Amino acid sequence: MHELSIALSIVDGALEELQRHQGARAEAIHLRLGHLSGVDREALMFSYDVARRETALERSRLIIEEVPIYILCPACDAERPIAHFPELTCAQCGAAGPVVHGEELEITGMEIVT
Repeated sequence: MHELSIALSIVDGALEELQRHQGARAEAIHLRLGHLSGVDREALMFSYDVARRETALERSRLIIEEVPIYILCPACDAERPIAHFPELTCAQCGAAGPVVHGEELEITGMEIVT
């Protein structure tokens, strides 16, 4: 379960940031998670709950923004959502194109209370 190692990395990064803000506590960690990231949302939530125990993040929440899959459609010359997974074709015209959104796994913010 690689979600646990991801959760541990999130906790490590957040604790490092908290050290820069003496006496602060984190209420929430914000994360963008793409459909193609290879990370199971529920497993990550569970793993975060385990990883944050007995740390300064024990009472924090993990807030996940799910990122849908978008391709760069060569026919439409625009970023478009896909028609249906697993085919990476434009929902509008059916052309195939490279993925531009949906592979994200990134911390986007942290709610800190001083």
